[in-house]
Amino acid sequence: MGFYYERVIRPLLFRLDPEKAHDFGVTALDYLGRIRFLCRFMESVNQATGGRPIELMGIEFPNAVGLAAGMDKNGRFWRSAAALGFGHVEVGTVTWHRQPGNERPRLFRYPENAAIINRMGFNNDGAEAMAKRLKASLCKPGGQTPVGVNIGKSKITSLDHAVEDYVKSFHMLAEFADYIAINVSSPNTPDLRKLQSAEHLDVLLQELTKANGNRARKLGEKAKPLVLKIAPDLSFSEIEGILQRIEAYGIDGIIATNTTIERPGPFSQVKESGGLSGRPLHRRSLEIVNYISRSTKGRLPIIGVGGVDSPESAGAMVDAGAHLVQLYSGMIYRGPFLAKQVARALAPRQKKWI
Repeated sequence: MGFYYERVIRPLLFRLDPEKAHDFGVTALDYLGRIRFLCRFMESVNQATGGRPIELMGIEFPNAVGLAAGMDKNGRFWRSAAALGFGHVEVGTVTWHRQPGNERPRLFRYPENAAIINRMGFNNDGAEAMAKRLKASLCKPGGQTPVGVNIGKSKITSLDHAVEDYVKSFHMLAEFADYIAINVSSPNTPDLRKLQSAEHLDVLLQELTKANGNRARKLGEKAKPLVLKIAPDLSFSEIEGILQRIEAYGIDGIIATNTTIERPGPFSQVKESGGLSGRPLHRRSLEIVNYISRSTKGRLPIIGVGGVDSPESAGAMVDAGAHLVQLYSGMIYRGPFLAKQVARALAPRQKKWI
């Protein structure tokens, strides 16, 4: 299927504008997700496991490969992701306010480098709309495939009021999430990355953990796992400061990394602004995953993302210290069943890190 995709389907899709191709893929997966019996059958065929699930953050993941945030921005096709072989899916990034995102064009392919530049700007239907959609399709995630919800700051919300945005989205969506990802690292929303600084991160994590704890006590259930998604453009000293706050506030895990604003190697002459993802990001993401793993002595759950497009690149991420991996750009270049291929390659290792 991978050969057929790369030789036949991808050339046809790449004749389309990148965002139109993305929308076409989302719509196709949305329709697939509505054919429940077909999704269940495909999931039984395509889900690769190591014999038993990976237990991490109190969640059971059927395999180590997840769909990164950005593909399913509005929670439309989680069932289809499972049918393609993903062991978890992260929907979003979703913001409290509905927003159209940045002006088009805002998505650019670089096939010779298996890379993407995007400046989408968190285009999404808003937290309330996502909650309604997840309630209708999920009731609660349950089942075998965990669903993470990635939340961010609305563009119209000032930095001084950003915490309120996150807390409102948390309360709206926590019921439907197996975990909540806190996105403070997209380069495409003004001032968002400032939330990674000590001054702002302390307040954000304090308020979200408080909201999480209060909700859990009120409902008599466990608090939702919270994970923080960081940028690849941080220095190691900045990452160390973030790790100290993760420990202080009891954050359950970290996603490393988001897209980069750096332009390494052949991208030094590329003028398009936005976040670079795909193969050119892989080396830096590996360095950060390895640093976090060594700094925390492997105790902090790490989801490694950035340039994962093959069993080899996924294996390198696990070797660097990641407990799970995510991919997105790789699927654009290698096809919809890349997750199945990678998960099967990693399955023998699952028993070693459970």
